[in-house]
Order: sequence, then C-alpha cells, then structure tokens
Amino acid sequence: MRAFVALELPEAFADEVAALSRRLAAVCEGRFVTEGNHHLTLAFLGEVDEAGARAAMDALEAAHAGVGPVELAAEGLGTFGRGRATTLWLGIRRSGELVLLARRVREELAARGLTYDEKDFLPHVTLARRVRVPRGELGELTFPLPDEARDVTLFRSILEPDGARYKPLHTVEL
Repeated sequence: MRAFVALELPEAFADEVAALSRRLAAVCEGRFVTEGNHHLTLAFLGEVDEAGARAAMDALEAAHAGVGPVELAAEGLGTFGRGRATTLWLGIRRSGELVLLARRVREELAARGLTYDEKDFLPHVTLARRVRVPRGELGELTFPLPDEARDVTLFRSILEPDGARYKPLHTVEL
C-alpha cells in the first residue's frame, strides 16, 4: 500500500485552506486537492506492506512522546516544478515544534528500517497539481489564521482516476 505520515489540519484551519483553494481555483487551471484532503506531510513512505504499516504505527507512537500541539502559521504561496508539472502549495512557518516533530517521525521510521522520501522538510500544504498560475495578480487572497494541530496520522493513499483518496490507518494525539 502507498502510505505517508501527516499532520492533520485543525478544522478551522482546514476550512480556511479550502476557501483559499476555491479562490485560487477560480483564477488558476489545475487539479486542485479535494476539500478534506489537505494535510501537512511529515514523511512520504511510498509502498509499504502490512508489516511496514505496523512498524510505521509504532514509529508514530514513539515519535510523538513529549511533543505538544504544533502551531500552524501560513506563510504565503509557493510552487514546485515547472510547466505542466507545477505544484502549488501554501507555505507553513517552520516552528521549532513542527521541525522537531518531523525530525522525530523520520528518525523513528528509520530506526524501524522504513524508508521515506528524504528530501529536506519544507512545511507546506499542497493546494493543486499540474497547475497553471496566471502571470500578474491573483487578486485578493485571505490566508488561514494561525492555529494548533494536534493529530499525526499514518494514511494510506489510494490513487483513483479523479485523484487520491486518503484512508487514516493510525492517529496519535500530540
């Protein structure tokens, strides 16, 4: 199964991200993330078997010990890639707790022999893939107000023709 570990967005923050995404979808072409699927990835595992999923659950249990709620503060928009491969995202401030949590999750996964995408951690919430952002102004955008995230979840990602569907497998509360 395809899996990743993510910080779930609190409801009010998620609602504001969805509103921002809808505003951007009105002026940008692309495949926007389905409302309710927004999250902040801490580690992308890729394909894991059942034993790997159980090990990832154990890693979450160990990684969250002593880590409290994580502040989420929006820091504007950014992109990865170019042309048709462009991904549009909402940047999240690199708070000490957020960086600590990502590091601990990755360390605990590695300690259990699990591999993950080892790119540098860049906190963000993906808004759209294969996006074309128009040149010039995007109009007036309202960014989410700061909030605290409390749930870290191991998700299964099920790829479907109209986009990915995420199934929570295991959640820990900070």
